[in-house]
Amino acid sequence: MDPEELRQRFSLLTTAHLTDGCVRARVPVRCAPAGTHAIVPGSRVAGRVTPARHVGSVDVFLEAYETANPGDVLVVDNGGRLDESCVGDLAVLEAEAAGLSGVVIWGLHRDTADIKKIDLPVFSLGSIPTGPLSVSARPDGALDSAVVGEWTVTREDFVFGDEDGVLFVAADRADEVLDRAEAIRDTERRQAERIRAGETLREQVRFADFLAERAKSPSLTFREHLRAVGGAIEE
Repeated sequence: MDPEELRQRFSLLTTAHLTDGCVRARVPVRCAPAGTHAIVPGSRVAGRVTPARHVGSVDVFLEAYETANPGDVLVVDNGGRLDESCVGDLAVLEAEAAGLSGVVIWGLHRDTADIKKIDLPVFSLGSIPTGPLSVSARPDGALDSAVVGEWTVTREDFVFGDEDGVLFVAADRADEVLDRAEAIRDTERRQAERIRAGETLREQVRFADFLAERAKSPSLTFREHLRAVGGAIEE
């Protein structure tokens, strides 16, 4: 899938839709840790992962830009450290110049005021004034993969970010996940329109019937009921 198609499809979705799509498609839901948020509220990003493991020097980012494709997203692994920043305004400005569509950091950033002036989405765990506190030996595969929370991501992954957070999806499953997410979005919109028109969600899913049936069969789950009445909203 080319970067423009990916961005266009995601522009009409949310990461919440995509996580539900992952569940429907039986694809692992791989979210960045809670608290990962955009420096500029309302920012959105979608693209193929360009991974980089930070060990104290900006050169790993510059090398990543050398091999990145237009529309890629730099995903920085700084081990989730909260005692130093690993990305500042120059790294972000250079990412923009290299044609990347955003930056996602498992760690902190700095130079917030300057980054806000750059037209590039940046997601991180937050900010701190101090830069890298030390330089370590560069690990093997520093540009092959990045760890974000409990997940390892590579160039074979797409990354999506919005106001709810950041999600990674394997590139070879993205079409299916997007298809399912779009179907979920359309169903939820119809349900929302019916609520606004005066038909409550409880009425739409025949919730009173569910309570009555569950009284007879305590093992009945709400999802089983939804499948029976064709009102699935959770799967």
